[in-house]
Amino acid sequence: MDWIEGDMNGMAMPAHPAALRAAGPEFLTAAFRRFGALPDDNAVARITRFDDCPRGSTGRKVLLGVEYARADPALHSDLFVKFSRAFDDPLRDNQRFEMADEARFAALSTGPDFPIPVPAAYFSDFHGQSGTGLMITQCIPYGQGANEPHYEKCLDWRLPDALDHYRTIVATNGRLAAAHRAGRLAPGIDRWFAFDPGKAIAADRIRHDARQLGNRVARYAQFCADYPQLLPAHLRAPEFHERLARDVPRFLTHEQGLREWLFGRPGSIVFAHWNANIDNAWFWRGADGRRHCGFIDWGRVGPMPVAQALWGTLSGAEPAIWDDHLDELIALFAAQFDALPAGQQLDPALIRLELDIQVGLLGICWLLDAVPLILRAIPDLAEATGRQDPRFVAHEQARNQLHMLTVFMNLFATHDLGRSLDSVLALIAAQG
Repeated sequence: MDWIEGDMNGMAMPAHPAALRAAGPEFLTAAFRRFGALPDDNAVARITRFDDCPRGSTGRKVLLGVEYARADPALHSDLFVKFSRAFDDPLRDNQRFEMADEARFAALSTGPDFPIPVPAAYFSDFHGQSGTGLMITQCIPYGQGANEPHYEKCLDWRLPDALDHYRTIVATNGRLAAAHRAGRLAPGIDRWFAFDPGKAIAADRIRHDARQLGNRVARYAQFCADYPQLLPAHLRAPEFHERLARDVPRFLTHEQGLREWLFGRPGSIVFAHWNANIDNAWFWRGADGRRHCGFIDWGRVGPMPVAQALWGTLSGAEPAIWDDHLDELIALFAAQFDALPAGQQLDPALIRLELDIQVGLLGICWLLDAVPLILRAIPDLAEATGRQDPRFVAHEQARNQLHMLTVFMNLFATHDLGRSLDSVLALIAAQG
C-alpha cells in the first residue's frame, strides 16, 4: 500500500516514507493547504531534509526539512512526520490503530485558544478501516534556545529538579482536562472523542487466571532472590510476597466490579494525555522564570479516569516522587478545576483511591509479565549492579520494565493495595 484516502480531509495521502519522498513538495503544498496550515498564496518550494527517525514503538517516522516559496515566520521549516504503518515490522505495524485518536486530536488542536502548548499541526489524517495514518507537525527543537534537552523515560535519576518537572507536567495535563470540562475545547471534541464506558471497561483486562497469576507472583519472588541488587529490600521481603499471593487474585475476582466503579462515574472521567511522561513533554523557562511544558505523542488521547492520566504521567517517576510527593501532585491536578462550578471539581482523596485501583489492575494485567522480558533483554543480568547499571541505560525496554515493575510493587506495598481494594468494595456495596 503506497497511498490511501483518509477519513477526514478527502485526499489521498502517502502510507510510508518512500511514497512521501516521491510525492515531494507538490503533495506537501496541497496537504498543508487542505489542512489550513498554509495559505493559498504560498507553497512548499523544496525539501531540504528527509532523515529516518528510528525512535518509538509504532510506525515509521521522518525528520523533514522544507523551504517555502515565500518566507513566513509563522511557518516552521523543521517538521516531524509520523506514519501509523511500519510495513517491514509486524510488531510495530500491529500498533497502527493507536494513531486514530492522535490524528483527530491534531486537527482539533490548531485553534489559537488551545489551552496548552502542542506541536503546530500541518497535516493529519487517518483511514480507520486499514489503520493507515499520517501526521506532519512542527519538530520540537529540544536543547535549542530556551528549550531543555529531551529526557529519556525512566532515567529520572539523571534529571535535574525532577519534582518541578513533574509539577509542570501534572498542572499542564490538568489544565487541559479542566478546559475540556469547562467546554473550552473545539466543538468537535465530544463527537470525535465520545466516552464509551462499556468499551473502556472491556479494555486492558487481566489476561491470566488465578493459577497463572500465582505462578507469576512466585516467579517475581524468585527474581528477587536471584537478583537482589535490582529491587529494594521491602519489595524482596517474604511477607510482602505473601501479601501479593493473597491480594493479586482478589483483584481478578472483583475485576468487573472494580472496572465498572472506575469507569462508571462521569465526575472522575477527564479528557487528558494518556501518557504524559517525561519523554513525551518538552520544557522551557518562561519570561516569568517558571518552567513550562508542552506535550507530544498523543496516542490514546481522550476521556479517561483521572487515575489513568496520573499513572501515565508518573509511571516513569522515581519511587521517591511517589513516596514523598504524590498527595501534592494529586492536589495540583485537582486545583486546575477549582474555578469550575462545585459539581465539576475533583476530590483529591477519591483520586488517590482510584489511582490505587487503577495501578493494581494495570500492574497485574501487564507488569507481572515484566520478569521474562527483562531476563531475555539482558542475559548477563547477574552482573548488573542495579537499575542504574549501563545495561539498563542502554536497553530501553528492559529499563522501562524494571522501573515500572519497581514502581508498581512499591505502590502495592506502601499503599497496601489490598486495603484499598477493600475500601472500594465497601463503597460499591454501600451504593447497592
